[in-house]
Formats: sequence, C-alpha cells, structure tokens
Amino acid sequence: MFDAGSTGFMLVCAMLVLLMTPGLAFFYGGLSLRKNVVNTMIMSFAVIGIVGVTWTVCGWSFAYGGDGSIPFFGGFDQIGLQGLVAGIVSEAPEALSHDAYPAMADVVFQLAFCMITTAIITGAVAGRVKFGAVCAFVAVWTVVVYPPLAHMVWGGEGSLVGDTIGALDFAGGDVVHISSGLTGLILCLIAGKRRGFGLVSYRPHNVPFVALGATLLWFGWFGFNAGSAFAANGTAGYAWVSTSAATAAAMLSWGFTEKIRSGHYTAMGAASGMVAGLVAITPAADVVSPLWAIVMGAIAGVLTCLACGLKFKFGYDDSLDVVGVHGVGGFTGTILIGFFGEGTGLLAGGDWKQLVVQLVIALVAILYSAVITAIIAFALEKTIGWRVTEAQEVGGIDLADQGERAYDFAGTASSVLKEVK
Repeated sequence: MFDAGSTGFMLVCAMLVLLMTPGLAFFYGGLSLRKNVVNTMIMSFAVIGIVGVTWTVCGWSFAYGGDGSIPFFGGFDQIGLQGLVAGIVSEAPEALSHDAYPAMADVVFQLAFCMITTAIITGAVAGRVKFGAVCAFVAVWTVVVYPPLAHMVWGGEGSLVGDTIGALDFAGGDVVHISSGLTGLILCLIAGKRRGFGLVSYRPHNVPFVALGATLLWFGWFGFNAGSAFAANGTAGYAWVSTSAATAAAMLSWGFTEKIRSGHYTAMGAASGMVAGLVAITPAADVVSPLWAIVMGAIAGVLTCLACGLKFKFGYDDSLDVVGVHGVGGFTGTILIGFFGEGTGLLAGGDWKQLVVQLVIALVAILYSAVITAIIAFALEKTIGWRVTEAQEVGGIDLADQGERAYDFAGTASSVLKEVK
C-alpha cells in the first residue's frame, strides 16, 4: 500500500510544476510587444489544453508504458490510461504503488513536465505565426517527439539513454530544455524572421510581467527538481539546495555580464539569469555539490547571456530567446555534469567517461528533436502555413487571431471623459 506522505509530496510537486506554464505565460507576455501580448500568452494556455488531452490519450503510454523491450518507445498498453484505471479498480499493486505513491500521481507529474516543455517552444516564434499552426504543431509534437524522448532517458530498464548508455538527466536538461531549444531553433528557421528583425528594437513591453513570470517559474521549479526525487527524502532536499544555489549564481553572473556589455544591470536581465540558472541545474540537481552548483550557475549565466546575442550574428529570429536560454542552458548543464558530478565528473572524483556519456545524451536529444521537428514543421508549412499576413503582423496578432487587446487604453480614456462631462 502506498505511503500518504509520499503521495502528498508528489501531488504538491505536480501542482507546483503545473503552475510553471501559467508563469511562463506571464514571462513571455511581458517580453512580447504590446500588440501581441494576448496571442503570446494564450499559446501557453493552449498548450495546457492540448497536452492535457494528448498525454492522457497516448503520451503517457508512449513514454512510460510497455515492458521495457523497446529502448526508444514505451508501448500501447496504457492508451487512455486504461491499464492504470483497471489496476486501480482491481487494487493491483503495480497501479496502486509507484515507489510508495499511486502511479496516477506520476501521470499528473509527468503531464506537467510535457506541458512546460511544449510551452517553452512557443516563445521562439512569437509575434509572427498563426495560432492554429501552433496548436496543430503542439498536438503532433507531444505525441511523436516528447514521449519517445522521455522514454529514452527516463523509461527505466531497457531505455536507450538512461539505462543502456547510462547518461544522467535528473529532471530534464535534455528531455525538456535541449529538446525545446532545438525545436525552437528549427521553427525559427522554417517560419522565417519577423519583419524588421535586426533593424528595429523589440523591447519588452512589461518588465513587471517578466519579473512575476520568472518568480512563478522559480517557485514551481522546486516541484520540478525536488519532485524528481519521487519521494520526500534527502535527494529532494539536496536538489532543492543545489537549485537555489545555481539560480542565485546565474542571476548574478548574467547581471555582471550585462553590466560589462551594456553598462546596465536590468530587471529583465535578472529575471533571464534566474531562468538560465534553473535550466542549467535541472539535469544535475542531484549529483553536484552546492559549491559546484554555484559554479555551474555562474558559468551558465555568462554563456546564456552571450548566447542570446548570437541570433543577430547568425540571422535566426528567436523571438523570446528560447534557443539562448533553454537550448544553451540545457546543453551547458548536461555537459557540466561530466566535470562536476560527484564521484563521476572530471573535477569531482571521476574520469572522462561520464563526460563522453553526457555528450552522447545531448546529441541524441539534439538529433531526434531536430529531425522529427523539421518534418512536422515542413508539413505544416506546406499545408496550412506558419505565417500571419504582413498586415496582421504589423497591426498586431492579438486583434487578428484573438479579436481582443491586452490593454484597452481607448476605452479607458473614453470612460474617463464621460465621467468628467
């Protein structure tokens, strides 16, 4: 029979991770232009709806079903969660208990992971793509990309990366961040640049929204990382501490880098550095000491800050820096395990073998995500198309796609004038 404490812990962690996607909506909404706020935010909420269905119908089964005989795919035995439902009704031990908590709690926890991963991607093409195209992409991507990749890394015995290769990814440096970053890059290239990219400034329209979103993400990330211990134990506490240390260090190092480059330490930079540190420590939260976590965070803050400027050099229009923060941050955290992982890293009592393994897992995530994403994206480009019209892009996608504005200044002014009269 399952343990009530562990069950409560996992349910709370699942709720924290679920909060991250609305938090990301605020973060992205603040970073976007005023005329695209509603569209940018509703893409994250659309992900919540679509993934809630696809994960229940087949995502969980493709990621965590089967008997472990296929190294890159779960199975069809838990389509619609029917295997778990039948087991609960008959009180089967494998359905009632998953390391001392109900397996259904794990379904919700992993569902929230799929949601935030997919929502991250939308920021790469914000401000220029059709809402319908994004929804169609999400529906397919969360069936054919995320679940198989999750199985390869976290599928347990027989999984290609996690078991056979022996790579370390505690909470999603590869499954979540490298995959979302590479997917965002592919979509950027296929959808094309925003009109005026490199010529006009796309400054965040609402910095308080950015700060609020980043804070909600940090709050939810404790469930993300500590919950990946799957028990209220020492590993969860260890992950909590390393997450805090790395995030704080990244926020500072991003700020120092920004100050040197532009002469300013901005609130937006602090928020972005915070997210970069959270991303980098995600794969390593259980295997690096708090001191090495600080070093990892500091390195990630500098590298991601610099990486966000590469889009202007190489000409890919990553609207909200998904590639720079999540792609580069996830890759950095994954590789640094090979240096700082306790007992396995080059600088922490190990040798070069773990570093090679971490490079392999990063390459698997990059290649699989890039190839399958490119196929999906090209198919959508040739059918419904990705881009809104030039007039819609210039006038704002909020009115074109959603038929509403984030701020009705004209209506407010009219009301005030009526009251004065």
